[in-house]
Amino acid sequence: MNKPKVIFLPHANIQYSQLKPERRKWVMKNCYEKLFDLILDGEYKIGFEASGITIDEMADKAPEVLDKLRKLVEMGKVEPVCSPYIHFMLANIPKEVCLHSLKHSMDVWEKHTGKRPKIGWNPECGWAGYIPDVYKEAGLEALVMDADSLLLSFDEIRKATGLAFDVAGHSNKNHLFKIEEYIKDKPEFLKFITNPSVAHNGLKLIFRSDCMANLLLWYLMGATEGLRDEPINMDEIKNMLTIWKERIAETGTFIMPYAEDAEYIGSSAYFYVKQFNQARFFEAEPNSVVRFKEILDNAKAAGYEFATPSEVLAEGDIFENEYVDNIENGVAWHGGTAKAWANTEYSRIMDPVCLSILNGIKAVAEKLGETIDTLDTDLNNAMMALASAWVSDSRWPPAPTSPGRFNVRESLDDMYKANNAIKAAMEKGGIADKKGLYSPNLMYTQIKAIDDKLMDMEYFGE
Repeated sequence: MNKPKVIFLPHANIQYSQLKPERRKWVMKNCYEKLFDLILDGEYKIGFEASGITIDEMADKAPEVLDKLRKLVEMGKVEPVCSPYIHFMLANIPKEVCLHSLKHSMDVWEKHTGKRPKIGWNPECGWAGYIPDVYKEAGLEALVMDADSLLLSFDEIRKATGLAFDVAGHSNKNHLFKIEEYIKDKPEFLKFITNPSVAHNGLKLIFRSDCMANLLLWYLMGATEGLRDEPINMDEIKNMLTIWKERIAETGTFIMPYAEDAEYIGSSAYFYVKQFNQARFFEAEPNSVVRFKEILDNAKAAGYEFATPSEVLAEGDIFENEYVDNIENGVAWHGGTAKAWANTEYSRIMDPVCLSILNGIKAVAEKLGETIDTLDTDLNNAMMALASAWVSDSRWPPAPTSPGRFNVRESLDDMYKANNAIKAAMEKGGIADKKGLYSPNLMYTQIKAIDDKLMDMEYFGE
């Protein structure tokens, strides 16, 4: 009998809200490198996801860390998993921007590791019905999905758990255990977590769930913060692994217990601001590296076999998933919503300007006989800068917390860059006088207007 498989999938985002650019190298050295050293030194195998800009920044700021990642990929101990080049909420971004950024990110991964990713990751698991088509069109074979979003699309689970979505809600993260309580004896639901499936367009799907990931996260942090008397202990982790091993035997082939931030392995990352609205960001948490190793070792001791996403897809029974289209447009992982990102004050100010710039790129490109896939250098630069301006972490979190001032500043600077690049394209294309297509001068004043407004605000932690 084959051993049950287990996928560990830390994912990295160097554009984190409140992670100042000057501290990014610290995260690479204290989180990513320590994770890579752990995998190099042991008999482990994982998936590792990173946005394209995270890989590029690693190459620039900590090439020795990237060298270790490349070595792990070459050894087959790490499978690259790809998200768009910029960390943004896909459900809130026009499809063409998502696709352009995702293709570029795949190129960056291949350039720096020698291997083109086959597995995709959707930042924050924000959902819109076109997302499977974006990943399929980009050339990816599979996408990591959020099981909780899928399961909450079933009326009986929504009613049984009492969980509700709201665009003002941050998340239901600490209440998602109610889903597991309901499905624990229902193979028809457990199978979505223990098997790969396939969407109507042929894109293969692998599901992660907070019913496991949240337990592991709290163990990594060693925190209680008034929610319980004692931190989560290893016996609880062992019990979880045993329970899911029994469920796999009945319903499938694998579990993915950790598809969470790589930054929690070595630092507190965003834990305290996300959970408790405390202005504590990326504090050193060296014991979390030790605890992650303990989790890996106990998974092996429990009889699990480490696997990459592609290995699970190659050996697992893949069934057609007819329920993907039922996932609610605008939801996200942790029982939260993508639309919450679109409804912060920062999004409501910046997003209309970004959309105007995109319309300008498309209008100028059409006049010059170009498409999104055949943009000249200037318009491609405009598209890259615009995508960067749409980064989710300059729009999150909502009050009483906020993004960092520098996060918002970077988005504003990117808007200016995009506008200047469109201007250059119009001048070189001999259509600078065709201001009915787009007016760089007027757009500058629009960007400056929101720049003044956003920079006059107070920001959390200042």
